[in-house]
Amino acid sequence: MMQKIKEFPFEILISFHKVIDQYNEELKHIDRKISRDYMESIVAYIKDYPQLIEGFSDPKLLKKYEEPISILLDDLFPNVLTNNEIKAASVPFQNIIFNSSKRFSSILKSAGEKFELVMRDVEDETLYKYACIQILKYYGFDVDISRPLYYDIPDENGIVKHYRIAMNADFIEIIPKKSAKKITQKDVDNLIENVDDIELWKQKIPPKSYVFKGFGIINLTDVTIDEAISELKTTLLFDETNEYEELQKMQEIFRSIYKIPELSVGFTMFNKQEMVFEKSLNKDAYSFILDEELVNDCQTGICEEGFKKLVEENDYFVIPNVDIYLKKHNNLLARNLAKHDIKSCLLAPIAKNGRLFGVLELASKKKNELNAINAIKLEDILPYLVTTLERNTSDYENRIKAVIQSECTSIHPSVLWVFEKEAKKFIRDLDSDGFASFKDITFKDVYPLYGQIDIVASSEARNDAIKQDLIDQLDIILEIIDKAYKKEKLSIYEQVRYRISDFKEEVSDNLNASSEQEVFNLLQTEVNPLMEHLEKQSGDIMKLVDEYKSKINPETGIVYNHRKKYDDTVQMINRTMSRYIDKKQHQAQEIYPHYFERYKTDGVDHNMYIGASMANKKPFNKVYLFNLRLWQMSTMCEMENRFYQLQETTPVKLEAASLILVYNNTMSIRYRMDEKKFDVDGTYNARYEIIKKRIDKAYIKDTEERATQKGFLTIVYSQKEDEEEYLQYVKYLQAKKYVDVDVEVFQLEDVQGVVGLKAMRVKILYTLDKGHPEKTFTYEDLVAELN
Repeated sequence: MMQKIKEFPFEILISFHKVIDQYNEELKHIDRKISRDYMESIVAYIKDYPQLIEGFSDPKLLKKYEEPISILLDDLFPNVLTNNEIKAASVPFQNIIFNSSKRFSSILKSAGEKFELVMRDVEDETLYKYACIQILKYYGFDVDISRPLYYDIPDENGIVKHYRIAMNADFIEIIPKKSAKKITQKDVDNLIENVDDIELWKQKIPPKSYVFKGFGIINLTDVTIDEAISELKTTLLFDETNEYEELQKMQEIFRSIYKIPELSVGFTMFNKQEMVFEKSLNKDAYSFILDEELVNDCQTGICEEGFKKLVEENDYFVIPNVDIYLKKHNNLLARNLAKHDIKSCLLAPIAKNGRLFGVLELASKKKNELNAINAIKLEDILPYLVTTLERNTSDYENRIKAVIQSECTSIHPSVLWVFEKEAKKFIRDLDSDGFASFKDITFKDVYPLYGQIDIVASSEARNDAIKQDLIDQLDIILEIIDKAYKKEKLSIYEQVRYRISDFKEEVSDNLNASSEQEVFNLLQTEVNPLMEHLEKQSGDIMKLVDEYKSKINPETGIVYNHRKKYDDTVQMINRTMSRYIDKKQHQAQEIYPHYFERYKTDGVDHNMYIGASMANKKPFNKVYLFNLRLWQMSTMCEMENRFYQLQETTPVKLEAASLILVYNNTMSIRYRMDEKKFDVDGTYNARYEIIKKRIDKAYIKDTEERATQKGFLTIVYSQKEDEEEYLQYVKYLQAKKYVDVDVEVFQLEDVQGVVGLKAMRVKILYTLDKGHPEKTFTYEDLVAELN
């Protein structure tokens, strides 16, 4: 196999003089006549080819002298081993081989004509340095080079096999030329300190300043399984690829280990707490046990023997012949294997200390290809899978805890450092004294920010939905009774009909807090017993009763249609708004670390607190507060846009009003351990909480108009300097097309305990087409556009 010789610190002179020298030396001492005659004949034969002794630089001549070279190297390449050894003569530091053993030749032939033999991860510069190190050793300098070298060669099925290269340099002679420089220990020290400086290496040992006369011998060892395990470790331990690429890589590795080109790999997780199989955390991983199912009971998912081996004994479960297995079992695994035309299957437990984390699944389309004998190949692999799955399971459990903390507690990540500090103190006290208490966490001198995007008239919308459901239910009952009365004129029908009509009129005129309960009582005592009688009738009556039952909520006995649409809409709005502000919060935290919490009502409210006490050793300046206030205003406008964009898909059309409260004094907040939540600290600071609860219902002074209105962003404040500050923000947002040009400023009516509040109000501009953000609407335009 020929390749172009690259630039090196030496010139290549392919020569076999050292072989002849060795023969001549042995002839001085050998006694056996047969051996002597053989060696003398080789020495005499090679005299006809003086160029093999003198050497030549053109590798093309290797083909010309192929036969005498083969005869000369017969002792080094014995025919009895040619089908076993992977061996060849080579040109030093070049991917040029000749006189290959039959096994080596067969391997290269299987790789295909287009395959190019190249050492793995060895660049020209690296090879140059390797050659230089050989020269340093020639001068007696002790420089170690112990990195193994590899060839990666595909077989006829395309499976890449890995071979470690062992080099024999006994037949190479290094000869300095006149251009070779003297090398000192100082030079060697300098080279070692600057290993990556290839120009320095070329300066100390110039190109072609030496002659490498002779040839090398390489022996290859098939280390495919060892390499596959090493590659698997790298894939599992270092998260450098996405999940899909990782699975593809693992599939290639297992195909290499088992020498099965079409081997399929699957994974199934095991939930011991619920004793069920589950889909892998990796969404791209396939499961032969589950296929499309997300969860399946273990004992119905696989057979009893498989359950015992995998779950109870943590042992392999092998199905060498799926066709035979199918005749005995009709479980989910059997059906899935048949569905994918799998003929043999190996299920391996990924377990540690009796705990099963999951199942590795290997599947082949040939019977007996996977069996109890080759299952042992997994022995060296499973420990790494166990470690990885154990780590992934732990990471997933930590994510669950993080979600619980994020969604169910008030400890925001930005202030977690304070709690960690207190937790460490708690542990130290507990370990030393056997007693500890977790004190309340207080943050002093922080500025509060509050905002809400509220669903307008949510109570009225909910009541309208309840009323419509009740009326619909009563109408359906009336229809059933009317049809029943035509078939069977019973007085009880008339009496119940009268009662229902009376209730319907009452609900239509005036829905109050007790209306739903009164209807429920009527249904329980009078209607439901009647329906039990009517559902036993035949024909249309029975059909109507069945339709009626399908529309009611089995838990409440009340029709749940309009309310469901309303509830679904509110949930969709709250979920979308919450996700949006959570996403935007990542940007806000980059401004300055601060505490943030949001909670869902009929809309989404949020609190933020910013100050030096909340940041871990980061200086605070009010410019961060100003930035956060501007971020809050722009985010509220964006959330309103998301609100109305969402209205295009919600079951019920609702409207929103947004409010921001400005509070220009600092305060203290305390995390109360008994309530597991943050709260303002001190009587004076409690005034802030009172204002928050009441301002959304406040009226403009001397009017009957609410300060908060749909289509507007309302900003409530008390200080003149707040007004001036926020007018600047409004001006900026006008330039950014977030809000309209007109700004209203007005006094608010005094509410209980709060006096002297003012507000400004500005119309929000909406964009329905994300592709054309410049096309904006006021609220009135937006309603017309949506309609």
